[in-house]
Amino acid sequence: MNTLTDRLDAAVVAGELLSASRENILGLLQSSSNPLYAESIGQLATAGEWAELNDRFFQKLAFGTGGMRARTIGKVVTAAEQGTPTSLGRPEFPAVGTNCLNYYNLSRATQGLVRYLRAYFLREGLSGRPSLAIAHDTRHFSREFAVFCAQVAAENGCDVHLFEAPRSTPQLSFAVRQIGATAGVVLTASHNPPHDNGFKVYFNDGAQVVQPHANGIIAEFANIPSESYTALPRTEQGTVSEIGVENDGLYMERLESLLLQPELVAAQSDLKIVFSNLHGVGGAISPAMLRRLKFRCSTVAAQDVPDGRFPTVDSPNPENGPALKMAMEQADAEGADLVLATDPDCDRMGVAVRNREGKLQLLTGNMIGCLMGYYRIKTFFELGILNESNRDHAVWVKTLVTSPLQDAIARGFGIHCVNTLTGFKYIGEKLRKYEQQLPAEMQAGYRQIPLAESRSARLRHSRFFVFGGEESYGYLGDDFLRDKDGNGAVVMFAEVAAYAKSRGVTLPELLDEIYERFGYYLERGESIYMEGASGAAQIQKLANSYRDQPPTEVDGVAVSRVRNFFNGGVTDEEGDLIPAEKMLIIDLADGRSFAVRPSGTEPKIKYYLFGSKVGGGGDLARIKAEVADGLGSLWAALQADIERRVT
Repeated sequence: MNTLTDRLDAAVVAGELLSASRENILGLLQSSSNPLYAESIGQLATAGEWAELNDRFFQKLAFGTGGMRARTIGKVVTAAEQGTPTSLGRPEFPAVGTNCLNYYNLSRATQGLVRYLRAYFLREGLSGRPSLAIAHDTRHFSREFAVFCAQVAAENGCDVHLFEAPRSTPQLSFAVRQIGATAGVVLTASHNPPHDNGFKVYFNDGAQVVQPHANGIIAEFANIPSESYTALPRTEQGTVSEIGVENDGLYMERLESLLLQPELVAAQSDLKIVFSNLHGVGGAISPAMLRRLKFRCSTVAAQDVPDGRFPTVDSPNPENGPALKMAMEQADAEGADLVLATDPDCDRMGVAVRNREGKLQLLTGNMIGCLMGYYRIKTFFELGILNESNRDHAVWVKTLVTSPLQDAIARGFGIHCVNTLTGFKYIGEKLRKYEQQLPAEMQAGYRQIPLAESRSARLRHSRFFVFGGEESYGYLGDDFLRDKDGNGAVVMFAEVAAYAKSRGVTLPELLDEIYERFGYYLERGESIYMEGASGAAQIQKLANSYRDQPPTEVDGVAVSRVRNFFNGGVTDEEGDLIPAEKMLIIDLADGRSFAVRPSGTEPKIKYYLFGSKVGGGGDLARIKAEVADGLGSLWAALQADIERRVT
């Protein structure tokens, strides 16, 4: 057996290689003359690395409704991929594979996106060429991928605005709106492990793509069999221009407008903050923003360095407490009041705060969102921006798996709360709806009008978005961009901290005040990880088992309601249809509930557990313990049920 095809065929017969993997390997080799592909595949086959080949080739990387995310460095790195080692120890070339994030898939994705944008221009009767804003984070290959995508887009007839240096995902959203681009792309895998990267797509409103554009782009991507293309004649190609620091200034002006009480912040200028960007892009804006607002801000020097290895943390995810360890140690050494940290693309923010005993305490994403949303709504009423006559036009938008305490706060203030599917694109879709409800003459110049005028217009004609967020540490305070914003969250939470300090209470004490007023709510998140081809199949099996056989009893308590989103047909609080989603929410007769859904970005299935005690008073410490015990018991029961479902 001398040929690669022979070795692949033998591996299929032996049960070592999936038939689908063989087909995708041969299809890639037939569609491209790139010698790296044959060398890398040959080296893996010779070494008998069939599991690696299955992981790389068991499927063609899908272009989902928001883009693509996958490994860009294999579990096994071939000599061909390693090439000349880089300064960060990264392979010279990304992993070869139809299920990997590499130049092959990025070329196809960019071609498909540009084809859709050009068709959109024709369909809408627009003149000129479509335009694309492109940003990237500090991950392995992000800059090279961004430059490559810019070239592909331009050669296929699209003007490109490329950020000259790493910038955040929310700033990409802002730039799409500010420049007036037809679409946007950011090269990032957010807080995923170092070996991953992604291609995330936005449309002209600055929000992640949703229907019908998502399916249109997916269809174009599916019809592109190869990375190869013939560039348009030079006269028909697009241009590539840089987005520079001038965009930073415009963005920071908008971030400053998030402050509701600048005089309160100024009076608490001795508030000390330690900030970390966890080797990502947050350092480009957030520390400068805090200092601009006169906060005393220091950064974690070892984590200021852009580094796609994220060498000082096991996971660059501010949801995980250990990621904030260095910042918390520095805060203790400096006597700082507060720790703020953002993930690599700066769309999420984690927090540690001082309690009454002077110790730093981590807050969950639900707690952070409740504090910010409560403060902002309360302050809007105190400032007279919201009042009895217009409160019906105010809205808090959150995801279904985010704390029900946020629904309770909104109800308590007499404003609307709307729940969407997981994914900030659905919050962005709501914001687009509210903008489109404005009179046509207002929509035309909406992105340029002053903040006060914008708020007034929304309160008269549409819905005024007061706050939005999701439990996974993503928050948004206004609609001048359309994605979760770590930089904006830093500004908003620093103001909440200043407010608490002005009253002489700690942030945990302020949170207790919210519980006393609206009820005690507790959430717990758990995940089951299953990697690779076999893991994907197990996740699918487990998810489908909930769809086909939802439980009737959990932890000895009867199920009172099953909210099944698999087949669609469910509407939200505004009567809008919620798209079908692989998710169930199970309510128990004793008030506990849980949701289960496969992650759209990581190889895991996620469980969200909810418990509460509302009304009746009582000792808060005892209530907290009882609710926590209830969630612990619920998770133990779910784990036993999971074992039954996957065997």
